Amino acid sequence: MSGPILKVGIIGQGRSGRNIHAETLRRLPERYVIAAVSDELEQRRRAAESDYGCASYADYREMMKRDDLDLIVNATPSHLHVPVSLELLEAGFNVLCEKPLARRSKEVDALIAARDKAGTLLTIFQQWRFNPLFLEIRKCLDSGVLGRIVQIGLTVNQFSRRWDWQTLKEYNGGNLLNTGAHFLDQALQFLGADRMPAALLCRMDRANSFGDAEDYCKLMMAGSGLPTVDLEISSCCAYAGSNYYLIQGTNGSLRASLTETTWKYFKPEEAPRQTLQRTPMSDADGKPFYDKEELKWYEGGWNKTVGPAYPAPQIAFYESLHTSLAEGKPPAVTPESVWLQIRVMEECFRQNPAFA
Repeated sequence: MSGPILKVGIIGQGRSGRNIHAETLRRLPERYVIAAVSDELEQRRRAAESDYGCASYADYREMMKRDDLDLIVNATPSHLHVPVSLELLEAGFNVLCEKPLARRSKEVDALIAARDKAGTLLTIFQQWRFNPLFLEIRKCLDSGVLGRIVQIGLTVNQFSRRWDWQTLKEYNGGNLLNTGAHFLDQALQFLGADRMPAALLCRMDRANSFGDAEDYCKLMMAGSGLPTVDLEISSCCAYAGSNYYLIQGTNGSLRASLTETTWKYFKPEEAPRQTLQRTPMSDADGKPFYDKEELKWYEGGWNKTVGPAYPAPQIAFYESLHTSLAEGKPPAVTPESVWLQIRVMEECFRQNPAFA
């Protein structure tokens, strides 16, 4: 056993609160115990009592009367993330909030202020920062073998007709806030930017959604000294294999699916020396000559079968969070590190008022 066993309360027993958080926590019995859950639906409460041996509450405010919870997970629907997290912070709880943290950057500011006033912890479930693929891509980028990064492309496409609450604007639904909370976050981590890019263009559409939120989003960002970012999240792409990362640099490129990555690059110091030619180029016979050279290419890659072993992202997230809570250290994912993500989304909606 490493450190204390922390008692956790979970607000919500839906796809996130039960299928992700509760099922992850039960895999870490030496670190966490599910002490309480809340949900409006009695059937879900009874299932949690039976499966996790915990107390259950119809109203999360009743659960908040407990004084033995080390952490409360806010797994409410997206439009409740801010108000419920504020309640929890103001009551003095450590809070893990599901993504997206907020709809507007000023709401993130309010959450940070509440956390600071309470002196507690606030983190966001951006578990994809612990995704092995993401970590391996960052290793490659940090190594510098691709040279200066020119473009970062992320495409997350599928063909999907959806009709649940996450298709509604009033619930903060739509592809950008839902799927984009992970992939925009990754793009910004790759970018290494700490401020809004100078240029940002976003186009949204509703193709197959039965609600009024967007299910197609195309986002491009650029700025002085920064790579161009091209992010596409679509629910109207019927071709399989359309999900990928494509990162282009001056010395090579990286391409990845959602499960594996490869990269290739040349070493400038080994390349033939060339000088700019301003006059027409000809070969020995005087015939037109096109630029052509032989470069020595190096390749690398990673996949889960041959690469280093990693825990599942949600496991790694909760292990890291346990260390933060037990040792009183800042969490790996802070609201400050998510602020720019929310600010970019805010601008996307400003440019697409029909979906705001």
